Amino acid sequence: MISEPFAIGNSFIHRLDPRIRVVLTGAYAFVVALSYHFPALIAAVVLSTVLIAISRVPLAVVLKRIIWVNAFILLLWLLLPFTFKGDVLTHIGSFAIYRPGVILAAQITLKSNAILLAFIALIATMSFATLGHALYRLRVPEKIVHLLLMTYRYVFVIEQEYLRLIRAAKIRGFQPGTNSNTYRTYSYVIGMLFVRAATRAERVHQAMLCRGFKGKFYSLQDFQIGPESWVFAILMTAIIVGLILIEGSSVV
Repeated sequence: MISEPFAIGNSFIHRLDPRIRVVLTGAYAFVVALSYHFPALIAAVVLSTVLIAISRVPLAVVLKRIIWVNAFILLLWLLLPFTFKGDVLTHIGSFAIYRPGVILAAQITLKSNAILLAFIALIATMSFATLGHALYRLRVPEKIVHLLLMTYRYVFVIEQEYLRLIRAAKIRGFQPGTNSNTYRTYSYVIGMLFVRAATRAERVHQAMLCRGFKGKFYSLQDFQIGPESWVFAILMTAIIVGLILIEGSSVV
């Protein structure tokens, strides 16, 4: 199941208006993703770390998220320095380590960690339902918001259906392997999963219509932009502009 370990809290970040958090996180991630010079990237990592501290989220859980992401980035460090050719930095045996590959790997590392930490601090600190309603208030198309919320609600149900089908196959003696029988069995499981998902979707839709559903999800939470949200918005906007200026000055 998709857990929400950061959504419950009473920190300064938790009290901010979700719409402002979504907009500022998107702008911040966009600026960081387009930055290439290390002063701006290092400043972004520092800022994201400060946001994590302010949000007071469980550091052990944050560390687990970071480890998973950096495990993938480690693969890039094992490939890019040897394959992204340019000026030779040094040699390891008969293998040359190229400076552009090392720089690119370092840029990807800083960008990924800065954006991940910012998303944990600003987006993961709200529930998925709150995120959906915030996107709706930001004029994101209703169908996209409905699809997002319904997918989040029923992805666990589909997972249970999948586990039930696999369990039934194993009871009948199915042993996964690299053979045609395994591929055929998994194709049957996936096909049956689509059939059951479609059937359940039809039943859920009929149940929602019986309960008066008219194509709109209502929220019991009334979003209001308070003084704290405005102060945070001004500060974050200034910081984002500062990152842009640092990136621009680094180019010169």
